[in-house]
Amino acid sequence: MDHRSRQRIASRYDNVIQRGYVRGKLAGDPVYAATAALLEESSLPLLDIGCGIGLLGQYLNTQGRKRRYFGLDHDPRKIASGRLAARRGGLEDLMELQHADAAELPSVQGDVTVLDVLHYLPASRQSDLLRSAARHLAPDGRLIIRNVLRERNWRFHATRIEEFFLHASGWIPGGPQHYPSASELRAPLEDVGLDVRIEPLRGRTPFNSYLIVARRPQA
Repeated sequence: MDHRSRQRIASRYDNVIQRGYVRGKLAGDPVYAATAALLEESSLPLLDIGCGIGLLGQYLNTQGRKRRYFGLDHDPRKIASGRLAARRGGLEDLMELQHADAAELPSVQGDVTVLDVLHYLPASRQSDLLRSAARHLAPDGRLIIRNVLRERNWRFHATRIEEFFLHASGWIPGGPQHYPSASELRAPLEDVGLDVRIEPLRGRTPFNSYLIVARRPQA
């Protein structure tokens, strides 16, 4: 995404801190371009679980991929900011953001994203959420997950330090609960019949981030 597009999206948010956060995320986080590439040929609605301020929906629609976007998050402040930004961008007919827990998914069938959410839940709830997300996939939909994975390397420790400061800042009030391993994440998805691909997605960051893509086997 070019500088002008990043500035246009950032201007829709309501304070200096949020606008700086948006510019930084769009410039440095590879997850938005990776998700857009995976969904390029899809016209399905997108269910974004743990949507925060709705930045993925802003990115996709600003890139010309006009599609229905349903975002939900448990933080009412972020949902309010996301709704305001959608209105300011003229996207209120395409973007619907709801204040809801991850266990309260709307009746949407399509593609599903779960970006940087799982480790904020206890281990038992992670498996439940993955199975629930899989139930909201359309037959040809993709489940796209980005998450830190528990590994014995310096990147994992760098991620834990970042999470400490995110929690201390109040941006993520609850803080991390359980960092899943690759096998813990893969098992519940394969148990419901999905093919699963896991690959690093770090960009220029030092963090232990992975992209997980799951979909139903193709005939």
